[in-house]
This record gives sequence, C-alpha cells and structure tokens, in this order.
Amino acid sequence: MTGAMRYGLGGAAALVVLGGALAMGVATQGDGTLAPGLTVGGVAVGGLSMDAALKALREKGAAAPQVKVTAADKTWTLGADKLGWQADAEASLRPAQQLSQERGMVEKLQNMMGQQATRDFPLVVKVDPEAARATLKALTGGLNTQPTPATVGFDAKTRRYAVLTKDTPGRKADIDAAVSAYAADPSQTAVKVPVAEWKANNSAEKLQGYADQGNRLMRPLSVTLEGTARKGSLTALQVADLFWVRPEGIVLDDKTLGAALARLSAAVDQPAQNARYATEGGKLVRVPEKAGRVADRVAALAALRKAVTDPASSSVVFASKVSQPTLTVAALPDPTKLELITTGRSTYYGSSPERRANVANAAAKINGSVVPAGEVFSFLQSLGSITPDNGFVGGLIISGGRTVDGLGGGVCQVSTTTFRALYQAGLPVVERNQHSYRVGYYEPQVGFEAAVYDPGVDLKMKNDTGAPLLIRTVNNDARSTLEVQVWGIKPERSVSVSGATILSRTPHPAAQYVTNSRLRPGTTKQVDWAADGYNLYITRTIRDAAGTRTDKVSTVYKPWRAVYEVGPS
Repeated sequence: MTGAMRYGLGGAAALVVLGGALAMGVATQGDGTLAPGLTVGGVAVGGLSMDAALKALREKGAAAPQVKVTAADKTWTLGADKLGWQADAEASLRPAQQLSQERGMVEKLQNMMGQQATRDFPLVVKVDPEAARATLKALTGGLNTQPTPATVGFDAKTRRYAVLTKDTPGRKADIDAAVSAYAADPSQTAVKVPVAEWKANNSAEKLQGYADQGNRLMRPLSVTLEGTARKGSLTALQVADLFWVRPEGIVLDDKTLGAALARLSAAVDQPAQNARYATEGGKLVRVPEKAGRVADRVAALAALRKAVTDPASSSVVFASKVSQPTLTVAALPDPTKLELITTGRSTYYGSSPERRANVANAAAKINGSVVPAGEVFSFLQSLGSITPDNGFVGGLIISGGRTVDGLGGGVCQVSTTTFRALYQAGLPVVERNQHSYRVGYYEPQVGFEAAVYDPGVDLKMKNDTGAPLLIRTVNNDARSTLEVQVWGIKPERSVSVSGATILSRTPHPAAQYVTNSRLRPGTTKQVDWAADGYNLYITRTIRDAAGTRTDKVSTVYKPWRAVYEVGPS
C-alpha cells in the first residue's frame, strides 16, 4: 500500500512537472492560430491562421440558397446572391477568434494533448440593400402602373355635363419595405414585395359632383338693362358655353363671357343717336341728336359672372349709364352745302330673290349714316345685327370652306360697294377683310371688295376729311345695280385707284361629287362653283396739301373647286 501510494504520488508529481513544462511552452506561444476543433458553418478552421481560415471559409462556405420572390400575382425563383445575399467571413470568424484568444491554460493543454472539445459557429450572412433593391426593381418594374384619372366634360349626345371616363387605380411595388425585411433576416427563403394600389387624384365620384354642379348652372338667363324695358336672354346651352367643368371645378371662360356680354349689350343697349340727315319732301333736313342708355360694361360683366355661377339665379340686371351722342345737330353742315365726294358702284345680276332682299335691306339700313369728323365708320354698327329681327333672310354665304345657305347672303354686296366709295374718297382703312375666293358679283373690279360677317368681321374706315360725312345708298333692283354715295364738304384732294396687279394665279381643283340621299337617283345639282386662286393687289394714290402718298390693298384668293351633289345610284 505504501508502495502503491508512492507510485501514485510519483505519477501526479510527474504530471505536475510535465504540466509546468508544457504550460511554460504554451504561455510562450502567440502565433494567432485558431483553437483546434473549431468549425464555422461546417468548415473546419481549427489550427488555421486567420488568413488561412478566411480563405477556407470563402472557398468552402455555404452556397447562396434559392429564394422565392412574390409580388401581386407574379413569382420568381432566384439565387439569394441576386438579392445581395453574401457570407461575411470576417464576422463569421470573429467568435472563433475570440474564443481562441480567451481559452484557459487547461484548455490549451488539452488542445495540445489532443483532448480539445469541438465547437461549430454559425455562418454570418449579410445583405447588400442596393443590390437587393436593383434586382427587385427590375423584377417588379412591369407591375408599376400610373393611375388614370377620370375625365369630365360636355357630352354632345346628351347635352349634359358628365363623367366621360372612369378613373382606374395604379399599382406601386413597395421595394423598400421588401429590402428592409430581407436585410433584417437574410435566412428567409421567401421574400414578399408588397404591392399597393395608387389612387388617381381625380376620381369619378369627385368629378361627378362637378358635373352635377355644371348641369345645375346650365339654365336660361334673362337680362334687363337698368332703367329701361330692354331685355336680352341666353339659352341653357349658351350659358353652358360660358364655363368649363374641369377636374379643378367650375372655371369661367373669359373669352365666351366677353362675347356673350357684347351680344347681350347689343340687345339691351339704347345707344345715343347722333344728329343725322333725313329726307323730307325730297330735301335733306337735319335731325337732332338724342341721348341713350347703355350697359356699364365693367359692372355688367361682374354681374354676369356672378349670375352664371349661381344656380339659383335666373335673371341679371345690367347697371346702365347715359350714352351721349358724339355729333350734335349744331355740328352738321347745312344740307344745301353738302357735295357729292365720290360714288361706289357694283352690280348683282343673277342674284336670287333672297340675296336681292338682303341687298335692299342692308342698303336701306346704312342709308343716311353720318360719320363725324375724326371718327371711324363701322359698317356693322351702322347696319345693326344680321338677324331675322333686323330684316335679313337666308341666302348663300361662304362658311367652313363651302358656299352654303346662311343668313344674310348679299350683305357683302353692300359692304363691298361702301368700301369702294370710302376708299375712292381717300379715307384711311382701319379694317378690311376679303372673301375666301373670287366672287363674280364684284367683277370686273377684281380685288376691290370687302367682306363682313356678324360678329367680328367688319369694315372700318376713318373720316379724315375734317367735316362730317353722309352716306347715301341708291339701290335699283330692276337693273341689279347698287350705288353708295359719300356726301360732305369736299376736301382739297384727288384720289386715283388702280386696277388689280395680279402677282400669281392658281388653277382651281377638280370638281367634287357628293352623294345626297335626298336627291332622286341619277340627278345632279351644282352647289358650288369653281374659281381660280389669285395673289393680287390694288393701289391708291392720294394728292392733297400734305403731298402725294400711295397705299395698297392686298388680296389672296384661294383656288375653289366646283361641288356637285348627286342622287344615290
């Protein structure tokens, strides 16, 4: 027993002595190798230097897993590396390195004697957000759609404001949310990209409210002039033309409001009447001036704007103001001292009864007009509106590139003759418009003509003679001739007007044939007549105390085709 104990003590002592020697050796080791028996993500790194461990981990580390990406009804399967998935070798080795550095003496001795314990550390994975974002953006790009806003406007069929097209939502993939979720947990093998609906700013529901509002505003409006019995009116459709129904709501149309104000003012105004001449017993006599009452345009426009946008309003009163005449009877020259300054002439052979009626009416309307010195003669103002109420009937007019039936055909015969008279008197041209094509009624003085159209196309000439001018008309229906005479105090001037200088001529196009189901089969009716196109001008030379001056009036006629209507075959 003593011997046995001696043996045991000797063995323990030997181990202690051996341990001390080994400990001294271990204590002096600092080569930075990882402890034996360590693995990272299943890759053995024990006993390796950090560089060698990094290399081994990069070469033998886990491959990127497959990931299923879903967005709405779309699915894609791809390697996680496409989403920025990558093993972080340095971060994965860091726990093993720390353990190796912190191991105790006994552990080191056990490792040297091959008695080490094994330990596996998980592989650390990270995600590159930019790479994930780029891939998801490419995958889901086709899913993104812009919302389509609803549209609102006037429905020509129902003659009501309505929602014309419905709104549709757009779609937008929330890539940032998907990237954040995946970066927070790179181990997941299924990534869902949220797809949210993106509503349009202008929904059908919202615009329907505006359409309803527009329909409530679409009602007749009556207008009266303050202090008078004069009345005017707008139909429901005319009121509807004064505003727009838009996605932002009801928007007034300043242009059509201005035009409506002009029409209504013309209907309700009682303009002042200048002093004028009238024929009594075959002699000219002076008729005194008379004050009038007209709409105050600024106040009237404000009232009209307010009434249009108030569905409860069915009438509006235009504020009025006194209209003073610009020519008094005292300023009219003695009728016996008036001289014939010049005469304009034209013929209208072959005119229809309707056209003749309009020529006679227009000539009568401007007969006796007086143009004060320094003021501008307006043909339309002297004529009044071209309406049935003013005595005009249907006739052929030029409209929309065709010669068609319209109101007031033949009025231009009178405006053309008036232009010739005033131009030959030397009056400056303020506004003069031409016809679209060469008209036979104004021959042989080609280009010496003036077109008018109510509203907006006028003939205006300024009286620069220094005295009032009287316009008189002589219409001879039996001979189809019209004269417009200019009377006044004859100025010391001479005026000569040249014939037309033709710069170019364009042949008319081939005839056009249009089927008219109202004609009998096989019949043909000509509704428009061919005319060549021209580029021309006429000149005027004026000689007076100021010297000699020349001006010109240019005209460009379009080539015009003949048009035939034919019955169905």
